[in-house]
Amino acid sequence: MKTLRFGTAGTPITSPSRNSISGVQRLHELGLHCMEVEFVRGVKMGTETAEKVGKTAAKNDIVLSVHAPYYINLNSRELDKVEASRKRILDSARISAVFRARGVVFHPAYYHNDTSDTVYGIVKTHLLEMAGQLEEEGIDILLRPETTGKSSQFGTLTELLEMSAELEGVMPCYDFSHMHAREGTLNSYEEFCGILDTVEDCLGREGLDSMHIHVSGIEYGPKGEINHLALEDSDMDYRGLVRAWKEYNIRGTVICESPNLEEDALLLQGVYSELADKDPGISFL
Repeated sequence: MKTLRFGTAGTPITSPSRNSISGVQRLHELGLHCMEVEFVRGVKMGTETAEKVGKTAAKNDIVLSVHAPYYINLNSRELDKVEASRKRILDSARISAVFRARGVVFHPAYYHNDTSDTVYGIVKTHLLEMAGQLEEEGIDILLRPETTGKSSQFGTLTELLEMSAELEGVMPCYDFSHMHAREGTLNSYEEFCGILDTVEDCLGREGLDSMHIHVSGIEYGPKGEINHLALEDSDMDYRGLVRAWKEYNIRGTVICESPNLEEDALLLQGVYSELADKDPGISFL
């Protein structure tokens, strides 16, 4: 992707209807350029609707991604829950391919009482198999495990970068708010630059040119994430974050998950636009 696009997690609040087609049209009216379709409790979109969503997105120049249903745990002790988790990811990929989404985001697993290395091996095996299955079906889409916001969840930046370097068809979803909530740090321009340096060290320039980012304000405690907040109601150094994006000239999509969705998406885009105006080398929509 040659640009950095900003948009919302799901249909904007000010959309006249709550469906994805209306959401895409509203984003175009707002001057935003991407949307993550949220399959929160299940993949309930049919092929006919997906085709309409894809046509509407193409017409309005909106890049789409998908968030798979939230209850996924590839390290569950119950095999039926592991199979259900795989099915949710695969079903999300299949329907999102119809509307030409570029990636499927999901929270991969919980540690339970296992070590990071043990869970890494389990998750890696599942992703390898699912990526291979999708390739066999002719579905060209990235699986994007998300950096997670609680210490009980598998999905540190290091874990996901190492896995992405090993597996074809897998790239991280970088949730900067989760990384901040999980560590209680990682919330300054210098630390954001450190994250981007790590991405480039592990994945090369390609890693910075194909980023899929989540961001919001966030409330957190000793165990990590509690809930999302509007950016201005949180301690998130979003201006330092946007400055780091500009400094490294990253490309891809920024999905805002704040409760006020498009308001904060436009805030982030506005800050980035101000920086881009000062540097003609920055590519921005």
